[in-house]
Amino acid sequence: MVLAFIFVPLVGAAMMPIMRKFWVKGSTLVTIAVTLFMLTGSFANILREINSETGISFQKTLLGEKFALSIDGLSAVVLMTIALVTLATIIFSAGVPIGRRSGFNALVLLAVTGMNGLAMATDIFSMYVFVEIVSISSFILIVYNMDEIGTEGSFKYMILSAVATVFLLIGIAALFAVTGDVSFQGVAAGLSSSAPLVRFGLGFIVFALALKSGLMPFHGWLPDAYTAAPVSVSVLLAGVITKVAGVYTLMRIIVAVFGFSESFSNLIMILGALSMTLAAFMALGQGDFKRMLAFSSISQIGYILMSFATGTTLGLIGAVFHFFNHAVFKSLLFLNAGATETATGARRLEDLGGLAAKMPVTGITSIIGMLSAAGIPPLAGFWSKILIIIALWGSGHRFYAGLAVFTSLVTLAYLLHAQRRAFFGKVREGLENVAEVSPLLYGPAVLMAVLAVAAGIFYPVIIRTLNLLLRIHLN
Repeated sequence: MVLAFIFVPLVGAAMMPIMRKFWVKGSTLVTIAVTLFMLTGSFANILREINSETGISFQKTLLGEKFALSIDGLSAVVLMTIALVTLATIIFSAGVPIGRRSGFNALVLLAVTGMNGLAMATDIFSMYVFVEIVSISSFILIVYNMDEIGTEGSFKYMILSAVATVFLLIGIAALFAVTGDVSFQGVAAGLSSSAPLVRFGLGFIVFALALKSGLMPFHGWLPDAYTAAPVSVSVLLAGVITKVAGVYTLMRIIVAVFGFSESFSNLIMILGALSMTLAAFMALGQGDFKRMLAFSSISQIGYILMSFATGTTLGLIGAVFHFFNHAVFKSLLFLNAGATETATGARRLEDLGGLAAKMPVTGITSIIGMLSAAGIPPLAGFWSKILIIIALWGSGHRFYAGLAVFTSLVTLAYLLHAQRRAFFGKVREGLENVAEVSPLLYGPAVLMAVLAVAAGIFYPVIIRTLNLLLRIHLN
C-alpha cells in the first residue's frame, strides 16, 4: 500500500503521452481514477490506523534501513487531503479550456507523487527529493498558461524555491555531519542540542521550509504565483501543495527529530502570528479575488503553525484539523473564483456584482466557504479555530489567543466585503447575460461545501478520530 501511493500516480503520469496520442479525453479519466484510488486507499488507512496498536499501519523499507516510507495517523490524514483536493482540481479542470491537457494531468500526478512521498517520508534525504519533485512540477504548472503574468509569477517561485533548496541542502548536510545518518530516528538519536552544527542545520531547514510555505516575511512569491497560475493550479497550490511541501514537512521534522524546546516553539509561534495577522490586513486591501485569497491562505497557515507551536495535545489536534479544514474551504473559494472568472471574464471585485441571482449555486457555496474560513459556527472552520484558541490560551499564550480571535474578525471583514462586491447588489453592466457555470465547474465546489458543513456538524467524531490517529505523536 505504501509504494502504491508513489507508483500509481507515477505510472498514471507516464501514461499521459500515450493518452495524448491515442485517447485525449482518456487522460482526465485516468487521472480521476488514480485520484479515486488514492482517496479510497487513504480512507482505508485511516480506518486501519484507528485500530492499530503501533500507530503505524504500513511501512516499506528501501535500500536498507536508512530509507523507508511509512503511513501513520498523521500521514493518513494528509494523504486523504491530497487526494480530495486533487480530485476537485481535476474535475474542475475538465470544464475549462487547457492546452495540452494530457501534459497538465501528468504534471498534476507528478506533484501528487511528490506530496504523497513527503507525507510518508521517514528520512531527510527522501524528504528533500520529494520536496524538489513537488517544486519542479509546481513551477511548470504555474507557468502553464504562458502569459506574461504567469511567467513572472513562475519566475519568482523558481528563484525563491531555488534559494530554499540551497538552504535545505545545507541544513541536511549539517545534520548528517553531526549524526552520520539520514533517517529521522537516526538523526534524532545522534543529535546533541548543544552542538553548533545542529542549531545551524535546524535554522537553515526552518528558513527553507518557511520560504516554501510562503510565511511572513518570506511570502513574496506566493501572492504572485497564486494569482498568475491557472485556476485549477491555484486550487492545488492553496489546498495542498504549499502546506504539504512547507508546513507539514516542518511539523513532521520537528515532531520526529527535534522535539519541542521553548526557544524553538517561540520562533514558530512568532512566525505563525506574523503570518496570521499581517496577511489578513494585506488581504483587506486587495481588489483581485485570487490575490485576496492568496493572502488569506498565508493567514490561515499562521493559525496552523501557532497551534502546533504550543506543543500540546489540543494544539496538535487543532493544527491537523485546521490543516484539513483549510484545504476544504480554501479550495472551495478558489474554485468559486475560477467559476466567476469563467462566467464573467472578470477577476477584480470592482468588475463583479449581483452574481447571486445569476449564479445561485456558486453564490451559496461561496458563502459557506467564506463563513467557514472566518470561523463562523457551525461550520468546520469554527471548531478548528476554537481548538487553536483554547490550545493557545491553555498553554499560556494568551496574547496570541486574543490575536487569533481578532484576526478572525479581520478575516470575516474582508471575506464579507468580497462576497458583497461579487454576489450581492445590482447586476453590474455587462453581466446581464451571465449564467451559472456547468456542473463540472460548480460540482467540486458543492462537494467542498458539503464537507465544510458535515465536518462542522460531526466535529466531535472528527476530534475523537484525530486523537486516536495522532496518539503516537501525542505521546
